[in-house]
Amino acid sequence: MKNAFTMIELVFVIVVLGILAAIAIPRLAATRTDAQITKGRADIASIRSAIVTERQGRLIQGQSGWILTLSIDTTTLFTGVDANQTLLMYGIAAGIGDGHWQSTSGTAYTYTVQGADVPFTYTPVDGKFTCSTTTGTAAQNEMCGLLVN
Repeated sequence: MKNAFTMIELVFVIVVLGILAAIAIPRLAATRTDAQITKGRADIASIRSAIVTERQGRLIQGQSGWILTLSIDTTTLFTGVDANQTLLMYGIAAGIGDGHWQSTSGTAYTYTVQGADVPFTYTPVDGKFTCSTTTGTAAQNEMCGLLVN
């Protein structure tokens, strides 16, 4: 008596594994995008909170204006301009690709999700850190809406 699998049994197992893979792989990709959006939302909340906290410190010192730029360092973002203007204590490392921030100036940044570079702008007149859901490409506008809503 042989103790082996028949060809039909092996084919059946391979077909079942193929079906499971076809279902699982797209779901894993969606989970990755969800994680990048969640990370972006957390970063945005931290940045906005830091802007308000820094402004409150300035008001206590008798300065009524908002911080002029969020960062002068292009490798570690959102750290402020100097020791007197500290935003995020440790900053956010700049990077390329999905789930990373980049600086395009002291007031303009991009966050990348699914290959779409979502532009964010800091306005020193009113202290707002926003992206526009109407001025970019369809993918940028969609990701902006997911990040800020």
